[in-house]
Amino acid sequence: MRLGRMCCAVLMLVVFAAVPLMFRGAGAPDEPTLLIVNAQIIDGTGAPAQQGALRIRGNHIASIGKLSPAPGERVMDAHGLVLAPGFIDIHNHSLEGLDLDPLAETQIAQGITTAVQGPDGDAPWPIGEWIAKRKQNPAAMNLAVFAGHATIRELVMGKDFKRVATPEEIEKMAQLTWQAMNEGAIGLSSGLEYEVGSYSDTAELVAMARSAAEHGGIYSTHIRDEADKSFEALLEEIEIADQAHIPVDHSHIKLGTVGVWGKAYEYIRVIDEARSRGVDFLADCYPYEAWHSNIKVIVPDKQYENPKSVEKAIADLGGAGRLTITDFQPNPAYTGHSLAELAKANQITPVQMYVRIIREGDAANTEAEVIGHSMIEADVKAFYQQPWVMVASDGGIGSAHPRGAGTFPRVLGRFVREKRWFTLQEAVRKMTSLPAQRLGWTSRGVLKEGAFADLVIFDPATVIDRSTFEKPQELPAGIQSVFVNGQPVWDSGKPTGARPGVVITR
Repeated sequence: MRLGRMCCAVLMLVVFAAVPLMFRGAGAPDEPTLLIVNAQIIDGTGAPAQQGALRIRGNHIASIGKLSPAPGERVMDAHGLVLAPGFIDIHNHSLEGLDLDPLAETQIAQGITTAVQGPDGDAPWPIGEWIAKRKQNPAAMNLAVFAGHATIRELVMGKDFKRVATPEEIEKMAQLTWQAMNEGAIGLSSGLEYEVGSYSDTAELVAMARSAAEHGGIYSTHIRDEADKSFEALLEEIEIADQAHIPVDHSHIKLGTVGVWGKAYEYIRVIDEARSRGVDFLADCYPYEAWHSNIKVIVPDKQYENPKSVEKAIADLGGAGRLTITDFQPNPAYTGHSLAELAKANQITPVQMYVRIIREGDAANTEAEVIGHSMIEADVKAFYQQPWVMVASDGGIGSAHPRGAGTFPRVLGRFVREKRWFTLQEAVRKMTSLPAQRLGWTSRGVLKEGAFADLVIFDPATVIDRSTFEKPQELPAGIQSVFVNGQPVWDSGKPTGARPGVVITR
C-alpha cells in the first residue's frame, strides 16, 4: 500500500508539471497538495455560491474556505470561474468506447468524473470479471456498473425469451442478480421497451429488483413505453418500486409521441403522489428533444412488417421526416438520411422504406440505429424543473447523438444562462449530489472536507455545448479543468493523459 501511494504521488507530480495551469511552488513528495484559490465555490448541495479556496491532498479534499497557501504549496488561480463537484452521469453508454478511448475525452471534456455503465438492461457479464478488467486498465473517469435485466434474462432463457418466464426461471434470475450485486454491481437496470426485456412480466421484475434491494442497490429502468402508453408503464414502475422496496431511477424521463405531448404535468402529478406516500423515486433527463435507439422500438406492437402498425407508429412520432438513420451496417448509404428522404430517393412510401430496412437488418442479424425528434421543449422544461430530476446523458464515448459530448455544458449554458429555467446551483445539484444520493455515495457529489477530490472548474459565462446532430463529437466550451480523485485529467482544452479513475462498487 505504501508503494502504491508513492507511485500515485510521483504520477501526480509528473502530471501537474505537464499541465499549463497557474501553479507555483512544489508539494511534499509523499502527499502533494494543491490549493485552488479565488474560486466561486458551488458545493453541490444547492446552497448559494461562496467565494473561497479548496485544498486537495492526495485524492481527497483536505479543506475548504478562506485559505492561504502553505510554504511551497502548488496554487491554481480560479478567478472568475466556478469550482463544483465533478459531474456524475448516472446513465452512460461507454462500455465499448472505454477500450478504444480510456481517456474518455468527450466525457471528461464536459466535466463528467463518474459514469455509470450498464443501463437499459444491457450490462457486462460476469460483473466481477468486468470490474477486474477495468481495474487493470483504468480510465480517466470513475466507473460503476448495473446488473442488466435483459442480460440475466437471456442467460437463463437463452433464445426462448419471447414469453413470460416460469417461477423456476424467475428464481434463477433473482439468484444471478444476487450474484451480480455480490460481485460489485450498484443495482439492477431494465430496458422494457427492448426485445428481450419486453416479454417479462411485473412479477419477474419485482423478484429481481428485490434481490438488488437486499444488497442496498437501486432499480434503474427504461420503462415499457415512453409513448402513448407511458402512463401505464409509469404505474408499473411505481408498483415494482413499491413491492420490491427499492429506490428507483426513471431513465431519461420523456413523453415521446404526439398523443402525449403537453402532458408532462399530468405525468409529474402521478410521480409526486407516489413520492408523497413513500416511493423513493428520482428520474434523470437529457437536455434534447430527440432520442436515439434502434429502429424496432418505433413499432410498439412489434408488427414490424404490418403496414397499418408501421404507418401509425410513424405518424405517432410526428412523421417520417423526424426519423434519421445514424448507423446501418448492411447499407451504410442510409446513414445521415431521414426515413422520408430515403423513401423519396427509392420512390416508395415511408412505410415501405421502413419495412425494407427491417428486412435488410434481419437478414444481417442487426438493426438500424435511429434518432427520433419526437419530444417538445415544454415537456423537457417541465421535467427539468422538478427537484427530483437529475441530469444524465444517455450517451457516452463515440455516441452518434450530440448528448454524448454535450449534455452537461448544454444544461449549464442553455437551460441556466440563456433560458433561466433554474439557478446555477440547482443545475449543479442535479449533476452531483442528487445522483450521488440516488447511488448512496456520501463522499462524492459534494465539496466537503474528506470527500474524494472529483472536481470541475468552468466558466459560467461561456460554458456551452458545441456538439450537433451533424457533428456529435464536437467538444464543449467553457470547461477549464477536471480532476478525478485529486488528479487533473482535463485542462485548457485537452486531456492530461492521466487515468486515475476507479471502479465504485457496493
